[in-house]
Amino acid sequence: MTTIIPFDEGEKNLDWLALCRAIDAGHQRPKAEIADVFLYRGKDTLLNRSAWIDGLGLAVKAATVFPGNPGKGKPMVGGAVNLFDDTDGSLTAVVDFHLVTKWKTAGDSLCAALKLARPDSKHILIVGAGTVGTALHAAYSAGFPDAKFTVWNRTPEKARAFAETHGIDWAEDLETAVPAADIITSATMSTDPILQGAWFQPGQHIDLIGAYRPDMREADDTALKRATVFVDSHDTTLDHIGELKIPLANGTITKADIQADYYTPDAMRRTSDDQITLFKNGGGAHLDLMCARYILDAWHAASRSPL
Repeated sequence: MTTIIPFDEGEKNLDWLALCRAIDAGHQRPKAEIADVFLYRGKDTLLNRSAWIDGLGLAVKAATVFPGNPGKGKPMVGGAVNLFDDTDGSLTAVVDFHLVTKWKTAGDSLCAALKLARPDSKHILIVGAGTVGTALHAAYSAGFPDAKFTVWNRTPEKARAFAETHGIDWAEDLETAVPAADIITSATMSTDPILQGAWFQPGQHIDLIGAYRPDMREADDTALKRATVFVDSHDTTLDHIGELKIPLANGTITKADIQADYYTPDAMRRTSDDQITLFKNGGGAHLDLMCARYILDAWHAASRSPL
């Protein structure tokens, strides 16, 4: 019997730190096989992201992007995540697309920060006051419960509204806000870098999420040269996302400068208190599989719990 997991009901069972443990466990299994397929009709897009991890199962995350929908009062992005059994290939679950994307994206960043940021980090700057910023606030609050948050957004009115909603501070000037933070987590749609490496301070952790296309970057060349660079997966970031693809192509950095990914856990750590660590969250399909499997396991555990 196939389990259907909608957003609200599924989210009630989830915990950010438990998700991080599931991501770590997933990377102890054989390396994932992944593939992406894109189909286009004018400005409309169908994206299928597939992953197979031996012993964990298979996932196909199908996403539709119809830019004209908001003008019709409909969501621009739709989709679902299909989970298949590893032993017989049967359809195990259909999980809400937005639930998996929210928890995978913010959980990926938190999992890295728990390894790379200083444990005593007290001030977290969220760059970008959108939907992902809200998830990042929730995730980082779980991982760094004593931290103070500040938000910056290119449009100050949005930063102010975000701050009021979440009970945090907001910054008007990014150049001033970055040096004051211990952790900077950035989720913007920028193609021109907005984070300047010259602003970074010893001991900071930089978390880059927003860039996902080959032409997108959030941090400049100086940032990559000053920091020790980590990724969630070499296979899904280096040759696909502008954040690293562009500086690799122009010789600013080399592939040897990428310190580690989740499949090399012993190297996925900071080595000194004054080291600047920089993590590129690429969010590949294998992470969708790990997250969706965690959501399904949490769903089953909740259904077995006594009332």
